[in-house]
Amino acid sequence: MIDHTLGKADMTMTPKHPHITVPLTGEDGNAFAVLGRCRKAAREAGLRDSEINAFVTEATAGDYDHLLQTALRWFDVL
Repeated sequence: MIDHTLGKADMTMTPKHPHITVPLTGEDGNAFAVLGRCRKAAREAGLRDSEINAFVTEATAGDYDHLLQTALRWFDVL
């Protein structure tokens, strides 16, 4: 079951990799495009393949909202 609640405390939480910025605003919102931008930013920042694969596994374990919430938990999303 996916928890669709995201409280204020969660929105102010520091992402797992705050030094990795992923621009999403004004970009293609398609799930594959979002996932691709996150993977590209992670790869360019030097994350290990195992860490990128962990992100992809977590991000694709639910619906589109889950993908976005996961991106917010992992990266600095603009």
